[in-house]
Amino acid sequence: MQDLLLTIKENSRLTEKMFRMVLSGDGLSAQLPGQFVNVQINGLYLRRPISVCDFENNSVTIIYAVVGKGTKALSEMKPGETLSVLTGLGNGYDTSVSGDHPLLIGGGAGVPPMFLLAKKLIAEGKQVTVVLGFNTKSEVYYTEEFFKAGCHIRLATVDGSLGAKGFATDILPSDYSYVYTCGPEPMLKAVYKTIQTSGQFSFEERMGCGFGACMGCSCKTITGYKRICKDGPVLRKEEILWED
Repeated sequence: MQDLLLTIKENSRLTEKMFRMVLSGDGLSAQLPGQFVNVQINGLYLRRPISVCDFENNSVTIIYAVVGKGTKALSEMKPGETLSVLTGLGNGYDTSVSGDHPLLIGGGAGVPPMFLLAKKLIAEGKQVTVVLGFNTKSEVYYTEEFFKAGCHIRLATVDGSLGAKGFATDILPSDYSYVYTCGPEPMLKAVYKTIQTSGQFSFEERMGCGFGACMGCSCKTITGYKRICKDGPVLRKEEILWED
């Protein structure tokens, strides 16, 4: 974990609610796929945890949804302004178990961490298929970036306005070696019930500190309670317990 003062290089709108921010600064080390950063916003007590979308040229890219006061303030910041950011948080995805043809499934705000993961798997010589799910055409983003990275892409929207009509789990391929996924919990549950292999699931959870001290994001697993911020946010399929 690093506590850094990073400079905003870009803060641009992707869709009505989604924004892309690029941050850089001295001492910024490589971020792993599935890790997150915790951003301090002036005037607000708790930091905002945001998944890492990309890391290159000593810059980290995050994509965030404007859902409240904090992210609204974040969306209004300009290039050249600085942010206090805790980086290198969470365990990230383990790519050593992916096999030759991993399947990545991202839904809505769970799409960003799939991008850095896809790049890493492709660099390892894997054939990567990415399934992306959104509610409607106006909410779709980053498909071109996945395509340029070398991924095979499948796209679904709930209303059928772009790609296949339905959910991400409705368009899964039949041939894959392993699954990585991130998205809203109903999607993760559906993926859990549908996939035919093992996998790793990244969970979204409200956090206090972001590094395991406050225990506020603990969840029960097969092997006992785990902190989503420290022991996660990525959990293996075999250790997940779903609450009714």
